[in-house]
Amino acid sequence: MSTRLSSILASCCIVLLLWLLFACQQPTEPQVKIEAAETNAQKNTSAEDFSLMCQNIEKQMAEINDQRTTFALEQINQNLKVCLPLLDHQQQKNLMKHANQMYERFLKVERTPAQQHAFEQYALEMAQHPTIQQSHYAELTARDQYLLKHKGQAYVELIDLGENQLNYRRSPEYLARVFAPYLPEAEKVFIETLAQQNQEPVFNQERLLIEPAEIAARIMVWEDYLERYPKSIYRKDAEHLLQQYSYFLFHGLEQKPISQDYRDRYAVDSQYRETIVGLSKGNEGGISSQAQRFLEFLDMDEEQRRQTIPKELRNSPVWEQIAAYADIPVPDPNYKKNCFKDAICI
Repeated sequence: MSTRLSSILASCCIVLLLWLLFACQQPTEPQVKIEAAETNAQKNTSAEDFSLMCQNIEKQMAEINDQRTTFALEQINQNLKVCLPLLDHQQQKNLMKHANQMYERFLKVERTPAQQHAFEQYALEMAQHPTIQQSHYAELTARDQYLLKHKGQAYVELIDLGENQLNYRRSPEYLARVFAPYLPEAEKVFIETLAQQNQEPVFNQERLLIEPAEIAARIMVWEDYLERYPKSIYRKDAEHLLQQYSYFLFHGLEQKPISQDYRDRYAVDSQYRETIVGLSKGNEGGISSQAQRFLEFLDMDEEQRRQTIPKELRNSPVWEQIAAYADIPVPDPNYKKNCFKDAICI
């Protein structure tokens, strides 16, 4: 009897335990549903926040002017990195245009002649003696004081082109880092290439600031670009850059040509001559063919030149004769864009 009672009690305990276990587990299912609902709500809120931010970003960019801070610029640039992958190509290009205008407004400084002189003197002294307190600082505009203090932030730079040509600019790296990753390949490559080339000034009023070998390398880069991306929206700018660098290599600057008379190859600056000779040994076509014919012309005597060049060019300057013989394109002096300042031609 006692054995039977024990069995009954044991069975009751088991049933009770199972009931308690079931009762304890019952609230779990609704809790999971609540947590999942909260997570989905958070995701929807984040998506809505991003959508609203991207809708308003053009308005925010338009509000940037010469009274705003680098912090405001940095905030917009961070938002651009979020929004650009979500936009179509035309919207991306539109924001790039607004970004150009935004920085133009931000870097604009109105100065009197005295303030302009103080700015040039201060910036020059800062470049030569960066650890010395400059005497001209108090004479600067409040905006100059702010921009000089915060240069290096939000892609803001001070560039020195010599001959007191000091100015602020947006770093070429800006478009390469903020916009290029989300653009079609041809545009991405153009922007990243030009950003790298324009990190430092290419020339000032007096001379070219890059070596002939680097000029030749850039010529080949733009030849290759035009071959790889014949339908690029930047094709005309790439052609202009190719013409400019070819002109620099075979002629130099107007103020400082590579030769005064081109009477023979030894009348050409030695560094340029060596680079051109090296290029002439390459495959036929493009810059190699131009280098070969350039040297051919220099090796001719007066009579050979007279017989070779067209009659209409016989009384022209010798450079024009060389350009025609070697098929060296002369860049359009009235080209409306500056291709040596930013990562696009402005």
